[in-house]
Amino acid sequence: MVHSSGPSMAALGSELDRLAPALMADWKVPGAALAVVQDGQILLTRAYGQRDLESGLPVTAATRFLICSITKSFTATALALLHHEGRLDWTRPVRDYLPEFRLHDPVATERLTVRDLLTHHSGLPAHDWMYLPGDRSPARMMADMRHLEPNLDIRTAHQYSNLGYNVLGLLIERVGDTTYEAFVRARLGDRLGMTLGFTLDELEASPEPAQPYMVREDVPQPAPRLPFRPVAAGGISTSVADLAHWMRLHLGRGEIDGQRLLPAALVDMLHAPHVHCPNSAGGEFGEAHYGFGFRCHSYRGDRLVFHGGGLPGWGALMTLVPDAGIGIAVLTNRSPNEGVARPLTWHVIDRLRGREPIDWRARGRVQREQARAWMQAYRAEQARARHPGTRPAHALGAYGGRYLHPAYGLMTIEARDDTLHWSWRGMSATLQHRHHETFELPAALHPLLPDGLPLSFLTDRDGNVASLGVPFEPLVKDILFVRSESA
Repeated sequence: MVHSSGPSMAALGSELDRLAPALMADWKVPGAALAVVQDGQILLTRAYGQRDLESGLPVTAATRFLICSITKSFTATALALLHHEGRLDWTRPVRDYLPEFRLHDPVATERLTVRDLLTHHSGLPAHDWMYLPGDRSPARMMADMRHLEPNLDIRTAHQYSNLGYNVLGLLIERVGDTTYEAFVRARLGDRLGMTLGFTLDELEASPEPAQPYMVREDVPQPAPRLPFRPVAAGGISTSVADLAHWMRLHLGRGEIDGQRLLPAALVDMLHAPHVHCPNSAGGEFGEAHYGFGFRCHSYRGDRLVFHGGGLPGWGALMTLVPDAGIGIAVLTNRSPNEGVARPLTWHVIDRLRGREPIDWRARGRVQREQARAWMQAYRAEQARARHPGTRPAHALGAYGGRYLHPAYGLMTIEARDDTLHWSWRGMSATLQHRHHETFELPAALHPLLPDGLPLSFLTDRDGNVASLGVPFEPLVKDILFVRSESA
């Protein structure tokens, strides 16, 4: 390993104690916890702000957060254990282990490998609204994938997919002959002395649970309680103190405190850049790739292996600098949290690598204003795209009914009080007329709704309202809900 002289831990801690609260104030983040490891040791942990605003409870290093998509590194490592033991071969098709697995394309169904799912190479776009309502089991979500339209052939391009990692969790259960939770807890968490949770119930029952928040008009508000059902994609909860041990394991290439959990060559494969990602940040950062459950790029010449994640009310980032033995984890109870987690991480890396830190706080303020300007321009463009003065072609009662899609489920429209009312998988709202046959959901960030989602009614040749098109996944044509009298 190559090291550069850095500051004392006391000096670094003092810098973080000044920088973190300032960043949190900028981005309205209620609470954050941070851990730094190097050369197999935990250098420092820090906790800032409140884990529960209503009760005034502080964050500590033991506070439990949802770590979101850092979970994917656990899922990939669990698969590496099974691969090492000869219980699966990740170059083989998924259907060798899950014969019931189906995709929309029958050729892709037969060809897709475990490795393809690990690298998000399935040809499916995200289809996030398949799982966000939090009302379906992992097995149901996998069964529904056969009804989801791909936008690319398999192995054409990296397209991030929580649904793909949900399948990997089911594969671990089938091959490991136990639940995903039991396998990860016994084979990874317990051996590292980590306390892991896999449901919101477990998180909320822990001694120090963080409460999730979303920000609306610069005011933190409690986020909706949203179970994350594709657990293997993003459902693990733990503390930053425990996550430090996970970083130590991976920086140790599979060995920690004298015990080896898996071969170094397999850890190297998890961390290796397998597929190119089109979203390179540029500037101080190199080209982006995806490994097995980890992202890869470089920062100011240092190779990084990392993963972040976010869900309503939660934000997390774990970053490894393998060649310097450095690891940084930042957990927060606000989404999004990039304005806090990334500057803290890069500041620590710069200091430990003996470099003058970049003023990422100042850059973040500029980026925030640019994002606000972009959002204003986007909303103005949406407003210009309207056709004012138009009216629906039918009486509102003609749109009422039950509309069904085999994967996205049942959507109900009801005409009441001279307006249309929408309901779908536990959510409901009053629709606003946009133009012609298109209505839209309100622009509301809280509670959870598909914000401003347009819904376009379609008629048959006899002029009867027959279906409803909804752009749940922007990379494919509108999801078509067909009117059904029996649904």
